[in-house]
Amino acid sequence: MQTEYNPPDGPLVILHEDADIVVVDKPAGLLSVPGRGAHLADCLITRLQVAFPDALLVHRLDRDTSGVMVFGLTPHAQRVLSVQFQDRKTKKTYVARVHGMPSAKSGTVDLPLIVDWPNRPLQMVCHETGKPSVTDWRVLKTENDTARVRLTPLTGRTHQLRVHMLALGHPILGDPFYAHGAVRDNYPRMMLHAEELRFNHPQTGHSMKVRAKAPF
Repeated sequence: MQTEYNPPDGPLVILHEDADIVVVDKPAGLLSVPGRGAHLADCLITRLQVAFPDALLVHRLDRDTSGVMVFGLTPHAQRVLSVQFQDRKTKKTYVARVHGMPSAKSGTVDLPLIVDWPNRPLQMVCHETGKPSVTDWRVLKTENDTARVRLTPLTGRTHQLRVHMLALGHPILGDPFYAHGAVRDNYPRMMLHAEELRFNHPQTGHSMKVRAKAPF
């Protein structure tokens, strides 16, 4: 299981900015927020606050996931956006590469998830006490016993996409937690990217769609 933290260097990619929000393409390998301990202090929010001191967290992506993240630049914007995420008014679309080739072209995973307490932060399927978790998936391309898939989470559980694809028998390539052997080790990063985020602008109410093409 991955333990060392070596966040990537390089400038942040700003996808959109205005008086109320800033949208960033988070690189893989960088924490969204600080972890416990000084060695985990380097993260997206602290880097972003160098250029945008008023940036406020709205949501997170896993360390090893790249892609679109929106931040509020005012307390009002943060509150409005946070409510949209809580009420599932946003739409998030991910792209992943997974091991194996699914037998169907698309489907829905409806499996409740709970923290695997002895192995936290890992999550696991639990039909008795797990929280409802739903993911739509569609195959975009297959190649060399791998598949490129589009994933649309209808809920927002920790590690949801990673555990749901594992439950289908198709773990995400390079996943340090849920893939094993060559499926984990033969890839430079976890092949999961938040490609598109749709939300309503917190000040104008206008519908917004921000995209960042997957780097794999």
